Amino acid sequence: MYPADHTARPDHAAHTASTAHSDDRVQFLVVGDETSLTELEAELALLPLCARGRVFVEVGESAEIVALAAPIRMTVTWLVRSERSGRPGTAQRCGHGDAVTRAVQAWTAEMLCDGPGRTRAIVTGSWTLTTEVGEHLVEVVGMEPDAVSLPSDSR
Repeated sequence: MYPADHTARPDHAAHTASTAHSDDRVQFLVVGDETSLTELEAELALLPLCARGRVFVEVGESAEIVALAAPIRMTVTWLVRSERSGRPGTAQRCGHGDAVTRAVQAWTAEMLCDGPGRTRAIVTGSWTLTTEVGEHLVEVVGMEPDAVSLPSDSR
């Protein structure tokens, strides 16, 4: 039973820190832009209801954000180019694919699983976006090419 002040039991934190937790579930990374919203919706509809992971969608303006049905354990993040800067240290505006590429780079640095569950990526969108994200996932991060789904003309 937990104390009345709802603090966790002290032995639970010690147990969690010292116990190996294996998770064999696949996590998903789904990426797209305003040119691929229909394809993105179709890909999300094909995922299992219990799928978990992250969805990054880049759009030019906030008016392009639409309701997007995704499994409940998937976090959807909209990246609006008009509200973001371009390359750090420059006065450039955010170019097509820049925001989602930066988001994928940050996410993979922190969240990429390499255990039995692994990560599967589904990348949709413009040629530039899919090429940059695909190259990052396979060549920089080291994901297996068969774990990254790209449009056929991006490989």
